[in-house]
Amino acid sequence: MSKLTLYGIWLSGPTYKAGLALSLMGQPFAYKHVDLRAGAHKQADYLAINRYGQVPALVDGDLKLCQSGSILLHLADKFGKMGGTTAEEKARVREWLFWEYDRLAPNIYRPRAIKRGFMKADDNVHQLYIGLANDALKVLDTALAGASFLVGGSATIADVAVYGDVAYAEEAAIDLTPYANIKAWM
Repeated sequence: MSKLTLYGIWLSGPTYKAGLALSLMGQPFAYKHVDLRAGAHKQADYLAINRYGQVPALVDGDLKLCQSGSILLHLADKFGKMGGTTAEEKARVREWLFWEYDRLAPNIYRPRAIKRGFMKADDNVHQLYIGLANDALKVLDTALAGASFLVGGSATIADVAVYGDVAYAEEAAIDLTPYANIKAWM
């Protein structure tokens, strides 16, 4: 079995998702810090691993993957864990991954970046993202009504991806108090 190496930075939610999935699957991995402030992600040696110059990246033998959703799908497939058990569950897992990337992640990570000072925007822009995040959180809260997991009877990479966003909501000044089902799921 090839050694897995995860490249990232501790501030990155997508890096957190990949590391969390590896940990939950019981897979050992090496971690290499990518110093974004020093521009390490734009250097040729890192671009050879992640052509987008972003984190995370996962090296699995000769395979180099980027984008957290792709990494999560690879891990679920490779280890036969957390990807759903039936064809329908696998489809629902993918559906949640695409929804998370489109509706939830940007509307939590962007206001988080504004609050942490990594992104400059006026309060109207911050409030726009907060409103969009709350729209997505309402969908999530409804989906979790009476359910312990997003798909099936156990945690999947869909839960990991969505959790990896929601875990940063408070840093974005998003109040999770109205979302009892989300808080119970977390």
